[in-house]
Amino acid sequence: MKVLMLNGSPHKEGCTYTALCEVEKVLREKGIETEIFQIGTEPVAGCIACGACLKTSKCFRNDKVNEFIDKCREADGFVFGSPVYYAGASGQISAFLDRVFYGRTSIFAGKPGAAVVSCRRGGASAAFDQINKYFTISKMPVVSSQYWNQVHGNTPEEVVQDFEGMQTMRTLGEFMAWILKCIDAGKNAGIEVPVGETPVKTNFIR
Repeated sequence: MKVLMLNGSPHKEGCTYTALCEVEKVLREKGIETEIFQIGTEPVAGCIACGACLKTSKCFRNDKVNEFIDKCREADGFVFGSPVYYAGASGQISAFLDRVFYGRTSIFAGKPGAAVVSCRRGGASAAFDQINKYFTISKMPVVSSQYWNQVHGNTPEEVVQDFEGMQTMRTLGEFMAWILKCIDAGKNAGIEVPVGETPVKTNFIR
């Protein structure tokens, strides 16, 4: 079993990375393979809803999004981490995930996901809610912890001093490992992921 973790911060080993590492440590102790994928500092273009990826399974832009999508196919669970910018997730991770998830429910359905956010002081719950929406529109179980999955601090050294935040990350790792093993046990017992009905798409005028 493998959990793919996404660091949506431009800082490779900053506050968000520190939080993800605390989750990762527990996952590895539980025998779960992990990988942290760094978005990096290059600009990330937003989705233009062209629909090309629905035909090719790839975004027409040849960048890290396609690399990440390939890794998603092999992953069993996900943890997406972001710093808080103006009470929301980073622009990079927002653009990135818009393109990753567009038309790809089949890759993510039935796989648990968790959001992790890092902030200096405020806005964590709004950013946390924003990232969770990618899971809840894609038939993914959302993994919780003992509190909202957030850490506070302006530097990695300060984040480590957020004892409740660090404990929340470790608890998140425990529950992610537990849910993955429960899903695996269910599959071995013949319990399949629900297929669901064919989606019906409406708007307010039809």
